[in-house]
Amino acid sequence: MSNSLEIALQWVKSDLPPQIEKKYHCETRDIFQVRLDAMVGVLLASAKITEGDIYILSAIAGEIGNNSFDHNLGNWSDVVGIFFDYELNENKLTIVLADRGQGVMATLKRVKPEIKNEEEALYVAFNEKISGRAPEPRGNGLKFVKENIKNMSKHLLFMSGEAKAQLNENMEISRTEKIHGCLAVIAN
Repeated sequence: MSNSLEIALQWVKSDLPPQIEKKYHCETRDIFQVRLDAMVGVLLASAKITEGDIYILSAIAGEIGNNSFDHNLGNWSDVVGIFFDYELNENKLTIVLADRGQGVMATLKRVKPEIKNEEEALYVAFNEKISGRAPEPRGNGLKFVKENIKNMSKHLLFMSGEAKAQLNENMEISRTEKIHGCLAVIAN
């Protein structure tokens, strides 16, 4: 397990969030965008991942990180902003994003109140054209993430509440230990 993942997991699992270093915390969307762009620059300079893959991975991370800001605006449980970090070891890239927001189920229940549990909420989020920001015509972001994770033969762990989705060629959803908000790990 990467150091970033350990820190992010501790942050989202704790009832009272521990302080995280400023280098991991993006309090606003513009700070996140600057750090995401910096990641692209570092990855391009490393020449360890193809340019096309770098831009797709950046778009995937951008979609997940921006969702945190979009869906938690005015609804952060305690800490405003997201955790963001990445690690490149040899040709292996791991990107970690997390937030302490309301989670996928709370977001989607506003527009689809019949969702029964967090596993169903993750299934809906990754498979249906739906947005917690209705009536805005949105809802394709996590479908884009799912499709590109599969096409690139990458792995995504996405946790929200007491559910987790593991995506690669397939998608498996199961129960897990409760977290506050969401956690996403993109890896080779």
